[in-house]
Amino acid sequence: MEWLTSLAPVLSSVFGMTGVLGGAWLVYRGNKKKTEADAQTADANTFVASVQTVTQGFTQLLEQQRATNAQTLERVATLESRVERLEEEQRQWRRWKAAAVEYIHQLRALVAKLYERPAPPPPLEIAEDLADDSER
Repeated sequence: MEWLTSLAPVLSSVFGMTGVLGGAWLVYRGNKKKTEADAQTADANTFVASVQTVTQGFTQLLEQQRATNAQTLERVATLESRVERLEEEQRQWRRWKAAAVEYIHQLRALVAKLYERPAPPPPLEIAEDLADDSER
């Protein structure tokens, strides 16, 4: 047992050094884990910020697309109403033209009966219209 007591100064230095090295290793390991956790948190924060930026970008694009679609629908509705109005005007002009041509035919027949000779030829501007309707 004397040899154990004689080794006490050496053993206490060895155990003290082992304790210091173990403590230093534990501190190093804790700092390393904390650094890794901080790096992961920073990466996660960067990822979240990136996803938020992309989401905001897509949201803005979607809002712009909706606004463009609304404008397009409004323009289409305006054009449809204009086309309907023009079609109605065209139908009205066709009715007026048909009525005018019929009236001219009646006048030509009346002139032919009254004067017992053929009616004068129509002007060139309406000759085709009168010829087409009389042939039908």
